Amino acid sequence: MSYKVTAAEVGKLRNITGAGMMDCKKALVEAEGDFDKAIEILRKKGQKVAAKRADRETSEGAVIAATCSENKKGVIVALGCETDFVAKNDDFVALATKLANHALDFSTKEELLNSEFEGMKVEDKLVEQTGVIGEKIGIVDFKSIEAPFVGSYIHNGNKIAAVVGLSEAVDNGEEVAKNLSMQVAAMNPIALDEDGVDKEIIEKESEIAKETLRKEGKPENILDNIVKGKLQRFFKDNTLVHQDYIMGEKQSVKEYLAEVKEGLSITDYARVGL
Repeated sequence: MSYKVTAAEVGKLRNITGAGMMDCKKALVEAEGDFDKAIEILRKKGQKVAAKRADRETSEGAVIAATCSENKKGVIVALGCETDFVAKNDDFVALATKLANHALDFSTKEELLNSEFEGMKVEDKLVEQTGVIGEKIGIVDFKSIEAPFVGSYIHNGNKIAAVVGLSEAVDNGEEVAKNLSMQVAAMNPIALDEDGVDKEIIEKESEIAKETLRKEGKPENILDNIVKGKLQRFFKDNTLVHQDYIMGEKQSVKEYLAEVKEGLSITDYARVGL
């Protein structure tokens, strides 16, 4: 004779796990009313679903940035899923937000996945939620920075997020760091300044410029000087401190920082976009 499940028990298990009503009922019957065993059964079901969906792409999702209460650390967590429908779901975004706040205690994706979260490891929680949601979900990106003051910005729709670290805390630091995070989100710089640009990129840009100039008939002996000017333009467009500040008029990010406070600088930044 099978175990008789009450509606209250099914409701309780649904609240704990977020699983479907019939899945909860079947798990409780199989577990003969043992909630811990029922949760294990649901998790195992989730693992089977996850295995079936292992080849699916998590090309959609929610990107969430978070900073600690002291504003000395910031993280970005990108929680991926398969469809835009799930990515926009309030529960999915809430899970991504919880994971981002939880991630403030860790520095790498591996540490995060192996940490305890709501009674289980994060990686197990993701498997469980794959079973609940019916789509493959996972942490597709994780970035972390530390600085004397860190601010963040999440672009509308949760598809892009950025964090920026300042060299010191200033009176309006939250607004300044948010503005600069918006800059990073919008302009997607490849490096903080020219010193951070990969040498291979510089060499490639130089060669492209030289070939273009040769085709224009420019003499070989003047190419290097012209290329230097073109590289400066490349750094202006593609490195954070030299970019035009998107919220200012005819002002670079570096000039904006000096306007906020003399000697203020950006120590680090991170950006994640889907």
